[in-house]
Amino acid sequence: MATTTVPEVKKTAPVSLTPNAVAKVKEIMGQQNPVPSGLRIGVVGGGCSGFSYSMQFENGAGMMDKTFDMDGLKVYVDATSVMYLNGCVVDYVETLEGAGFKFENPNVKSTCGCGSSFSV
Repeated sequence: MATTTVPEVKKTAPVSLTPNAVAKVKEIMGQQNPVPSGLRIGVVGGGCSGFSYSMQFENGAGMMDKTFDMDGLKVYVDATSVMYLNGCVVDYVETLEGAGFKFENPNVKSTCGCGSSFSV
């Protein structure tokens, strides 16, 4: 008999999305065909300072992912990124200069001049 592994849904996420960010992600997801099952947030190596954030749509959790529910939005975070995102807040902001997702991460020691990468 085959067993199926169901990703564990945690209540306390290392990263949180503001209601504004959740609404924007859901809006963008609704425009995709087919509609993805959730959003992956992670930290990847690269950039001027060593790490950068990644956000992409996913159709399901990976084997080493933690799955979190944020107001009906499934958010997937891989096991490695969890430690770098602990306490991080993602917001969606619109200003005169532009619009986009903004990461507020208490673990960051420094960022590069362009603001797209960080070090811990």
